[in-house]
Amino acid sequence: MTTPRVTTPQAIGSGGAPLTSPYEGLALLADPIHRYILFTVPRDGRSERTEKEIIDSPWVQRLRRIHQLQSTWWVYPSGEHSRFQHVLGTMHMAGAFARHLYPSLKETFGEVLPSEPFIEELLRLAGLLHDVGHGPFGHFFDDHFLQQFHVRGERLNHEILGMAIITKRLGGIIKAIRRSPSGPFSSNERIDPGQIAFLIKKPEAGPSAQPRTGPVVGFPDWLLALRPLFSGIYTVDNLDYVQRDAYMTGFSLDMVDIERLLLYTFFTPKGLTLHKAGESALMRFLNAKIALYVNVYHHRTTRAIDLHIQEIFKETMARIAPYHPYKALDRYLELTDWFLLERVRDWATSKDPHERALGAEWGKILSRKVKWKMAYDFVSTIEESQRMVQFQTASHLEEAIRCHLSKRLHGIEFKVDMAALDPRPINPLAEGSKQIFMYNPATGEVSPRPLMELFRDIPPKVARYRVFTTDRRYVKALSEASEKALTGSAGESVPTNI
Repeated sequence: MTTPRVTTPQAIGSGGAPLTSPYEGLALLADPIHRYILFTVPRDGRSERTEKEIIDSPWVQRLRRIHQLQSTWWVYPSGEHSRFQHVLGTMHMAGAFARHLYPSLKETFGEVLPSEPFIEELLRLAGLLHDVGHGPFGHFFDDHFLQQFHVRGERLNHEILGMAIITKRLGGIIKAIRRSPSGPFSSNERIDPGQIAFLIKKPEAGPSAQPRTGPVVGFPDWLLALRPLFSGIYTVDNLDYVQRDAYMTGFSLDMVDIERLLLYTFFTPKGLTLHKAGESALMRFLNAKIALYVNVYHHRTTRAIDLHIQEIFKETMARIAPYHPYKALDRYLELTDWFLLERVRDWATSKDPHERALGAEWGKILSRKVKWKMAYDFVSTIEESQRMVQFQTASHLEEAIRCHLSKRLHGIEFKVDMAALDPRPINPLAEGSKQIFMYNPATGEVSPRPLMELFRDIPPKVARYRVFTTDRRYVKALSEASEKALTGSAGESVPTNI
């Protein structure tokens, strides 16, 4: 497994004075993906704010108690890693990209660009804090709890919470940091927590680069140029989680050629650009990402567990977190997988009958007594999905399936699960602030158009339709009815045991 190497620190201190050791003020973490991760610590005898203080803060340490893989860790026994491990890896990736990209970024933006250590630290802190707003069960928590709340007209999600945590809880430490692992900032440079918050918020689809919530006014062009490193086709985030999740689950030990992808990434006046020589590494990454979604993130048992949790999650969270998370950040600090799972375990002996009922259902999930069994599985590309435009929601497809069941089976219990994957942009020419360009050395052209040709064999969207039942006796009937509803014919279904 090849990853960007750990660079040797510069043997300089504040004002250019030599350090007693080139390693003073630095510490090293062992990591199964990147081998070693450097981070800054206070130098001997000096009082200073460093990355160590951010890492050791309650907000980052709580990520130790949130699984990286939501509920997939119930399916892959070795996939027990946490968001904490992932954000450290993302910090490392961000630093590697910063150091590699700085010369071309400097050539593009000239004297207005801050120093290399400043850019490195800005990106490292954004990588470290990009998931700081996550709650228990990760993205599932966004979809089934946070989205009921609003902040200034926008649905709440972990990114908006992360922006608030960065600016309101960690901002004082961030502003006081004065160096990266490579060396000190220029004397007048200070990191703005609002710039970090801006980087971690994914932009809306289309040409707009500005999120509606949080600090967005007056950001320099060089900061906008850095945004695709967190919201583009390949990012410091997904380059870590794809290889980390593949490795930790045992799915694959070598998924991505990061070294080549990093080497051939640079900045031009148009923005973040990939040299044509790096296209094979990009394709390898996109195919690896597809494989992970199909085989790990969207595993049938994972989706079955999620269906079960959905049935009890709203009532569970109403008891555990009866407040608006954005307006009660200090209470949100306690919300982790560990906290939730320990609370629901206690409900098994509660005097409250509603809590006991919820506790009984959680007990089934914790014991892996999977309620839902897969009866049908169908994967379509976007072209095929256009023929199924009427099935915009799972309930629409469920109604269609019932229409194709015999009358005596209309009342049987089943659920439809729809999982969508966007392995690459639908239109690489209209990605707005997420745009990535390609450089062709034969013509000297820098354009997003070569990506269209490069992506011709990768569908822009894949939809996976599954039908689950609680009774295996109805698998055949549900499979046939689902096939008719989706394709208009009763072809071969794909029933499988779990």
